[in-house]
Amino acid sequence: MIPVWMLYSTSTARYWVKFTVRRVPPSPEKPHGLSYSLTLHGEAGERLVGFDNAHTVQPTSGPSGRKRRGHDHKHRFRTVRLYEYKDAAALLADFWTEVDVVLRQRGVIP
Repeated sequence: MIPVWMLYSTSTARYWVKFTVRRVPPSPEKPHGLSYSLTLHGEAGERLVGFDNAHTVQPTSGPSGRKRRGHDHKHRFRTVRLYEYKDAAALLADFWTEVDVVLRQRGVIP
């Protein structure tokens, strides 16, 4: 697995993205046969956006949350939410949409 790095840079700010993806045997946790991590990082290296399937996520602490668990999820700043994986193309599109929103909020892109 070779990570792919990309850098967003302006005269005042630097942001970077990292993709790490590898094929794994399909399993209940990773039925699509991929282990992935797509992340956007800020100037200090902090993760701002991330889509991955590295660990189990439980969406809520109530009764409905106990029934619904998943490995596919997204991070946005300090929140974590389940992500409904459809296919690799949708994953990339959803990731770049979140990246655009965050970079626009920070004034990095118009």
